[in-house]
Amino acid sequence: MRNDRSFIELRARDRAHALLDDGSYRELLDPFEGVMSPWLGAQGIVPQADDGMVVAKGTINGQPAVVIAIEGTFQGGSMGEVSGAKMAAALELAAEDNRNGIPTQAVLCLETGGVRLQEANLGLAAIADIHAAIVDLRRYTPVVGIITGTVGCFGGMSIAAALCSYLIVTREARLGLNGPQVIEQEAGIEEYDSRDRPFIWRMTGGETRYQSGLVDALVGDGVNAVKNVMNEAIAKGVPAQHRSDNYAWYLDRLSTFDTRQQADAEQIKQIFAPEVKG
Repeated sequence: MRNDRSFIELRARDRAHALLDDGSYRELLDPFEGVMSPWLGAQGIVPQADDGMVVAKGTINGQPAVVIAIEGTFQGGSMGEVSGAKMAAALELAAEDNRNGIPTQAVLCLETGGVRLQEANLGLAAIADIHAAIVDLRRYTPVVGIITGTVGCFGGMSIAAALCSYLIVTREARLGLNGPQVIEQEAGIEEYDSRDRPFIWRMTGGETRYQSGLVDALVGDGVNAVKNVMNEAIAKGVPAQHRSDNYAWYLDRLSTFDTRQQADAEQIKQIFAPEVKG
């Protein structure tokens, strides 16, 4: 029996607590600050006082760190004006710390369906700020992304995941530019059945993404297991080349696929064959 408690089952705030050193947790703009979306109430949606975004400062192995965790149970972890601004600002502050000689690490717990439709343009602008902030910060320190489940990571935030220096997933995680329901809505159920869970996980699940070379580590569900792999990623330092810098190679590989046929997990792995891991 596994003694390690589940990381997937933790809420965002508990995940941030678990990743930081004991006693070092200090939250920025916590729920008592009352900072929430001004756009949800008018649509009959009860806002959340932290807008589903937990930003915590503390230490990891004694070194300054920021852990940003998205609450997947609030609006599907979707990104709006307030939550997006909190994340972008935390990353920008970490970059400024590094420029000022304070080597602040960054870990992102990504549990998000992407932009919040009720705040579409504002959310998209915030996600663009997040992308820019990750690219700025990763010059100084590894930006480690963690996707464990059950919401997955989709939309503009999947691009944020791809920009991370290192990306960690569980088998339960999913990663894709468009969510299953969106693809089904646009292409039809014959193309993509969002209710076919085995198919969805074979296409976008953590194991397939790892074997395709699109993420760096596949880990079992457990707080200690996730922390150990996170520490290994941080210890590697800034990679010589970030995955996103190799975009020309990925575009070339994608151009070899015949889009007239239905893709499957084996074809996905074969497209990126040089990156396949055992």
